[in-house]
Amino acid sequence: MKTIGVVGYSGSGKTTLLCALIPLLHAKGLCIAVVKSTHHEVDWDTPGKDSYRLREAGAEAVLLQGPQRWFTTCRAPETVDLESMTAALPSSADLLLLEGNKGLPIPKIEVHRPSLQKPLLALEDSQIIAVASDAPLSVHCPVLNLKAPENIAEFIYSWIYEEP
Repeated sequence: MKTIGVVGYSGSGKTTLLCALIPLLHAKGLCIAVVKSTHHEVDWDTPGKDSYRLREAGAEAVLLQGPQRWFTTCRAPETVDLESMTAALPSSADLLLLEGNKGLPIPKIEVHRPSLQKPLLALEDSQIIAVASDAPLSVHCPVLNLKAPENIAEFIYSWIYEEP
């Protein structure tokens, strides 16, 4: 499974871009998995529900199986790395889009809006292979028009099949 990160500061539009890219990449025949990383404590379970009670009782993982969706809750490993995340995903995925985790040593697309007045990550991170922006920039990698997600999808699709 190929992996590409989508990184940038809060409010830059990472999730909005991913929501636009997923159907475009799916239309090209790719099966997409996404990992959305957060620095905040999260819990998708509800106290008092059976799945919550089973997890609190000590189950390492609980899969809540419904007619249209499955949800898995498991303990996070002490060290977050690409291998631990991909192990939890379906093996049928062709592409993993990873939002966040700027520090992981993987190829990344930075979402950058100069109007936010945040530093350009691409100036310090050689793993950034493109910057999606709403303004022209001068960087070591291609600058993609943030307002043209179909071009960004084409860039990713080409990257998948050009990389060894």
